[in-house]
Amino acid sequence: GEESLILLDGRHEFPFSFQLPQEPLVTSFTGKYGSIQYYVKAILERPAAPDQSVQTELQVISHIDVSSPALLTPVLRSQEKMVGCWFFTSGPVSLSAKIERKGYCNGEAIPIYAEIENCSSRLIVPKAAIFQTQTYLASGKTKTFRQMVANVRGNHIASGSTDTWNGKTLKIPPVSPSILDCCIIRVEYSLAVYIHIPGAKKLMIEMPLVIGTIPCIGFSSRNSSITSQFSMDMSWLALTMPEHPEAPPNYADVVSEEEFSRHTPAYPLPIDCEEQLCCPVFAYIQEFRFQPPPLYSEIDPHPTDVEEVQPVSFML
Repeated sequence: GEESLILLDGRHEFPFSFQLPQEPLVTSFTGKYGSIQYYVKAILERPAAPDQSVQTELQVISHIDVSSPALLTPVLRSQEKMVGCWFFTSGPVSLSAKIERKGYCNGEAIPIYAEIENCSSRLIVPKAAIFQTQTYLASGKTKTFRQMVANVRGNHIASGSTDTWNGKTLKIPPVSPSILDCCIIRVEYSLAVYIHIPGAKKLMIEMPLVIGTIPCIGFSSRNSSITSQFSMDMSWLALTMPEHPEAPPNYADVVSEEEFSRHTPAYPLPIDCEEQLCCPVFAYIQEFRFQPPPLYSEIDPHPTDVEEVQPVSFML
């Protein structure tokens, strides 16, 4: 207020509050060549004495919802490169990759679907990485800084072979959200899938990423429809164990006569062995050989009388 206030000796506390501006604020960021910072500053004006002031940094986050339709669309890229020089070409290397959506949040794992075909004569290695690009705009000049924030590596692919990534994951580390609406600093991300080729320039495709702050909800129901549109054989995902597994058929019912004769002696048995054929021990062995294993059950049909007691401890 405008009224004068006389404070006695001692400690005095005054609460203050204010509302941030209605217009969108750029997310706080500290980069290689510049930063976006906000401060809260308090000033104490005293008559006939210099003013005193203190300030503390305030973190501001401009939320990005990755559930928006523009960030839920899948991204697909493909490229091919001929390996060799002039007339000494050894063959092409082709790469196609896809991600299910464009927007992700910190801590999420990005499933990558890719197909790599190596028709060259060299041993290649597929890799994937997340790149952060910082762009600074001031006085009509532009400066860019690019760095890798996460990467993953695949298996070697020999000449004439192919490899498939059926959802190879790459986890997003703690990074700053994307900054796309600032006139002086931009922070952008991309997912690069590339192939290291010895003696040649790498084959790379980049797909744009947006790192948001509000995670996507209910995207799992869309995974099946999006994945089915990708040109890969994903039928193995539908394979499930039956609720009630059945025992295999009897060996004697499915084995051929020729195979069955292999288990019987081809030479005449001595007289003293004929009595052994009728003994219960031999009969038990024959029965064990041709009968199927017992039916699987999660409940032990022969539980032990003594239960093992394991000590349990809690840490608070």
